[in-house]
Amino acid sequence: MSELDVVSIETPNLGDRSYVVGRAGGAIVIDPQRDIDRVQQVLDVRGWSVSHVLETHFHNDYVSGGLELSRVLGAEYVVPSGMDISFPANRVGDKTELESGAGLVRVIHTPGHTPNHISFALNLDGQDVALFTGGSLLFGSVGRPDLLGPELTEPLARSQWESMRRIASDVSSSAAVYPTHGFGSFCSATATVGTASTVADQIRTNPAFTVDQDTFVSELIAGLDAFPAYYAHMGPANQAGAGPVDLSLPQRASAEDIARRIAAGEWVVDLRHRRVFAAEHLTGSLSFDVHGNAITYLGWLVDWGTPITLLGASEDEVTRMQREMVRIGIDRPAAYSVGSPADWSPPATTSSYRVATHAEMAEARAADPELPMLDLRRNSEFDDGYVSGAKHVPLHELRGRLDEVAAWAKAAEPEHGPVWVYCGSGFRASIGGSILEAAGVALVHVDDDFPNAAKAGLPITTPEHGHRLGATYAD
Repeated sequence: MSELDVVSIETPNLGDRSYVVGRAGGAIVIDPQRDIDRVQQVLDVRGWSVSHVLETHFHNDYVSGGLELSRVLGAEYVVPSGMDISFPANRVGDKTELESGAGLVRVIHTPGHTPNHISFALNLDGQDVALFTGGSLLFGSVGRPDLLGPELTEPLARSQWESMRRIASDVSSSAAVYPTHGFGSFCSATATVGTASTVADQIRTNPAFTVDQDTFVSELIAGLDAFPAYYAHMGPANQAGAGPVDLSLPQRASAEDIARRIAAGEWVVDLRHRRVFAAEHLTGSLSFDVHGNAITYLGWLVDWGTPITLLGASEDEVTRMQREMVRIGIDRPAAYSVGSPADWSPPATTSSYRVATHAEMAEARAADPELPMLDLRRNSEFDDGYVSGAKHVPLHELRGRLDEVAAWAKAAEPEHGPVWVYCGSGFRASIGGSILEAAGVALVHVDDDFPNAAKAGLPITTPEHGHRLGATYAD
């Protein structure tokens, strides 16, 4: 029997993995992303043919490429039973067995992340060698149970605990675990640990196995923080079934066109590095540094359907962002341009703002104890400690509270100067800073890791309740 090969296709900015699993007899694909050319490259290199494309669940953080991939490859498309879909597929339930090119696949119903969630155990010669757990069992954690609404959160959390016992009893402890979520994904309930594991390792160390059900449920729910607003659009897209993607460049925008789009209130998104943006950018454009996790926050903050024009230093930056966008269902930018602000103006004007460190913020605060400071981190991060006196507005709330924040910052400016904007690393502060500047707020962008605030001598307030269980998302 030929050796089994599990190829992980990573999508780091969404925190997900897809898998191509094969041997000489053929292959299966699990939870593919929308840009299926990455899967096809793996298949071409190895010369594998695919018998099945498998979905563990209908994803909330990305649009699946499973339907289109199965069509292109002529493979059987396998989805969980009980799903409301508008396309043909093999709907499978608990204990279904599939004879695939990679081996015998056994379906295990593992509700918790979603009600219909399934996992796939791959069996060779009577032994489970791999377990593909999607958004159920993660490394040191589980998938969050609250994405389908508050009324289902506790029941799904309890189902998640029970699903872990099902895995422990029904799957060989030596089987390797291959989750789809949990590598920075907001689909993870808490921070995950490690990059590889087995069922036995998880039974020994994962709280989902080691604590009683009531404790597990209460701690899991208490630690849940906000998730991206664009998730609301993923379910309908996946139920409808997504078609092929178009990754060709859109129309090229002239300087006049860019100025018109800014004036019309469209989103003109600057993909250049955040420090380059700070040095000079088009007034009214927004900073989404494509070298970081820009897509999560673009999808979170933009009003769905708003035309988006992409500005990059190169076509590579633009095409990189296009690929990220189709993964969450934003199929085509309205336009693009490459170069620098000198190429994009006039008629648009240019702006700039200062970039600083926490050490410089500490110096400014020592000179002015009323220094206006804005913390854009998530609630779970803020609860672990914050700079004393800082105003806290999570980035995902900023646009909804923009009038409030702008009024506060503008009132402070005459006596105390511009607002100092910080986050966990400087990435989100760049996004938030550009939103504030577009609203007429003067700012200093603190492009620095938050732990350096304490090292710089800034006073840190730590709430008495201490660490709250939950993922701390690092940008």
